[in-house]
Amino acid sequence: MLRTKIHRATVTGADLNYEGSVSVCPDLIKASGLLINERVDIYNCNNGARFSTYVIKGNKGEICLNGAAARHVQKGDLVIICSYCGLSFEEAQKHKPTVVFVNDKNRIKEKRAESRKNNK
Repeated sequence: MLRTKIHRATVTGADLNYEGSVSVCPDLIKASGLLINERVDIYNCNNGARFSTYVIKGNKGEICLNGAAARHVQKGDLVIICSYCGLSFEEAQKHKPTVVFVNDKNRIKEKRAESRKNNK
């Protein structure tokens, strides 16, 4: 199940020579509930690339793809960052993922728990 999502964050950098990972703004880590070293899937809205990496703490406003992941983005691309969790069927029925919407400077516009619109 989707656990948390940062929706349409703006890539601020791509560092091919860094060891790996995605550097995420501390405010976004806190608001979304992401964990340091947590595996995330990244979906690039500009080129359709989909790939996995892990979270490290970045600087304020930063979304920087590092290492091999840097090949999948360019500065200014919009990305969706998602983490997932395993739940029992009963837990999944009540689960509401956290979704953080950001502006073009990666500042939080809105945070909400998504409801399951198609399952009641």
